[in-house]
Amino acid sequence: MLRNYFKTMIRSLLKRKVFTLINLLGLSTGMAVCLLLTLYIQNEFGWDSFHKNGDQIFRLAIERKYTSRTVLRGNIPPSIGQAVQHEFPEVLQSVRVMGAGNSIKVGDKLFEDDKIFVADSNFFRVFTGDFLNGNGLTALQNPGTAVVNEATAKRLFGSAGNAMGKKVIVNEFKNYTITGVCKDWEEKSHFHFSMLVSMTGFQGMNVPDYYDFYCYDYLLLNKNASAKALEAKLPLIVSKYVASTIQKGFGESYQQFIAEGNGYRYFLQPIQQIHLHSNLVDEFKPGGNIGAVYLFGAIAVFILFLACINFINLSTAVSVERAREVGIRKTFGSGKKSIIWQFLSESIIFSIISIILAALLAYLSVPVLNNIAGGQLSFSYFITPLHIAIMLSFAVFIGIIAGLYPAFVLSSFKPIAVLKGRLKSGAHGMRLRNGLVVFQFAISVILIICTIVVNNQMQYMLGDKLGYNKDNVISIDNAYHLRSVQGPNGFNNVSGAFITELLKIKGVEDISKCSGLPDGRGDANCAMQVVGTKVQRTQRTTFVDERYAGVLGLAVTQGRFFAKEFGTDSLSLVLNETAVKDFDLKNPIGSRITSTEPFFNQPTGQQNVYTVVGVVKDFHFENLHQKIAPLVIANTGRFGWGLAAVKIKSENFKASINEIEKAWGKFVPKYDFKFSFLEKTVAEQYKAEIAAQRIFTVFSILAIFIACIGLLGLATYTALQRTKEIGIRKVLGATTGSIIIVLSKDFLRLVSISALIAFPVAWWAMHSWLSGFAYRVNVSWWIFLLAGMLAALIAMLTISYQAIKAAITNPVKSLRSE
Repeated sequence: MLRNYFKTMIRSLLKRKVFTLINLLGLSTGMAVCLLLTLYIQNEFGWDSFHKNGDQIFRLAIERKYTSRTVLRGNIPPSIGQAVQHEFPEVLQSVRVMGAGNSIKVGDKLFEDDKIFVADSNFFRVFTGDFLNGNGLTALQNPGTAVVNEATAKRLFGSAGNAMGKKVIVNEFKNYTITGVCKDWEEKSHFHFSMLVSMTGFQGMNVPDYYDFYCYDYLLLNKNASAKALEAKLPLIVSKYVASTIQKGFGESYQQFIAEGNGYRYFLQPIQQIHLHSNLVDEFKPGGNIGAVYLFGAIAVFILFLACINFINLSTAVSVERAREVGIRKTFGSGKKSIIWQFLSESIIFSIISIILAALLAYLSVPVLNNIAGGQLSFSYFITPLHIAIMLSFAVFIGIIAGLYPAFVLSSFKPIAVLKGRLKSGAHGMRLRNGLVVFQFAISVILIICTIVVNNQMQYMLGDKLGYNKDNVISIDNAYHLRSVQGPNGFNNVSGAFITELLKIKGVEDISKCSGLPDGRGDANCAMQVVGTKVQRTQRTTFVDERYAGVLGLAVTQGRFFAKEFGTDSLSLVLNETAVKDFDLKNPIGSRITSTEPFFNQPTGQQNVYTVVGVVKDFHFENLHQKIAPLVIANTGRFGWGLAAVKIKSENFKASINEIEKAWGKFVPKYDFKFSFLEKTVAEQYKAEIAAQRIFTVFSILAIFIACIGLLGLATYTALQRTKEIGIRKVLGATTGSIIIVLSKDFLRLVSISALIAFPVAWWAMHSWLSGFAYRVNVSWWIFLLAGMLAALIAMLTISYQAIKAAITNPVKSLRSE
């Protein structure tokens, strides 16, 4: 019997090659998209799950409330975690991690590395490390010890086995001995290290500090401990340990500090949720986006549903041609159950063929998805007995769901009516098919609107609304080496000579020394107070030279920027507009500000007084998820800097970079030239959003394509049902154009209904998504109008072929059976 069903299916498919191709393309494309999105979604989950006690590890983070803003930070004071462990027995371990340096010297060889961290000796009691050499429990116990991962050991010493006991120098002044080599951590970790150096013996790390933010702190909780219960007790840490520090640092009581709108709230982040749920200002690296995961999951379900709808519509469309087959089968004794089973079997077999083709399409598309999403997805995830069984079961389920309605429709035909040619489509069936098309195009209109809004927001974030010019600007990321170049007479600062050399290069417009750029690097938080007031405020501070505003194209709205001709600028400040408001300065130019930060003052501890000489227009020095914060710009004349920003002319861009690299080799020959494009580093802040935008756009187009296939199926079905009506109209003098209008107007009505349903849903979805950005585009009315027009145009292009074909058919052929 099954063999007979299979033969019948093959004959039916071959007889209707165009329908078969369209149906197979629609269903397999939908399944392939579902597989690809499943692959992407599963890759977003399971981060940091390789740690043995991963579900017990939490990062201690802070919500720092200022008078006019709130900031979520991962860096906290170094003694907070120890205080939490001391106060609450459910905390088994507290481990601190912080940046250690940027270079490793082995003999005469120098290796630059930005993943060197200082860690407490109990690091591997909290995190899992599979050690190739050494013991993770004791490797960091003693001062001057270090652990490297396998990749770093091979890079430094040729093999992991050669690393043990070797001496290295970090930052060219601190000696360490390698006491352990562990396997590289999995890629799906929220942070990675090349080398961990022991915090034991670090000067000052055992001195209580509840004020300065520069450590990441992780807690290992008891298995039976409740993270929520522990988090509810953390205010005790603030009142017991932090309050007195605030009073000393700000010169006011903690109660007054709170009354002014300030505050500290510590909270716990499960490390297995950091990748998708955390968006702190100082993450180790950009994470994912749980909203995007939910969105792509919904798209996967919708696209699969659209593919099933297509299958239903197209199967129903050919039911007219198979009606006589059903009538003859019933005449020769086939029962309704037998016919239902026949068509369900055909649907299931067709679905299994589709899943095989979908798997092939998905396999071929994985490299494209990796290129779009910037990931390392592998189709091998599906090549396991369990996943293969799930895919086949999935295909059978889809075959049953997609074939159930056509099977019941076809099996319900009455033999006499069918064989006499009086087959009519029921009103219920037509309403269902119309409803499915409305649903399809409602999804299409929603996706069109969402695609436009997402692209507009990405253009806004990466465009010219940032308040500064990021184009053709490169950052020399290791420019700090210019401050201490070893010569025959000791160490020299050659940065001035280097800048002079660069300015001679034809393609270089300008260059600035700075501590940070508007890409999340190099800013500090400093306590500051306007002279004559009693209120201290913690402000973001960056250190730049007199060329900074010119390189980035900052707009000075009051006063001036730093200038060499003013010898007092080492004691000058420039504020952004938000800082002026935060300090409540009516006439900012000439205002005097002091700071309790040690590096702002004289070696004797006496406070320096700084004068405000200028105000710059607000610019986005943080990403657009954050509101523009008050920013104090200090002169590098008295402070450190680590970057050099170079503005390059657009013509001969590559040649200019080569010339800059040659100049670097002349002044700092033993260090590699490391640079990055400001435009790229800014884009890195929105890595998850950019990947989501690309994926969303591609799969939205595929969803619309699949919806068009469904519409084509209904158009074909309608044309077949109305063949004789069209013939009579032509005999009575109807023109081709009028017949096309008759066939098209019903579909345009369905598209209009789809748009009315889609508009409020799309508005709500995009309003919710945009709420995650402090600065965002508006969801304008023209987007809805454009989406509706595009949907109508797509619908017309889809049905035009079938409508024109029906309109130009010779009426004799349409009426010859009458």
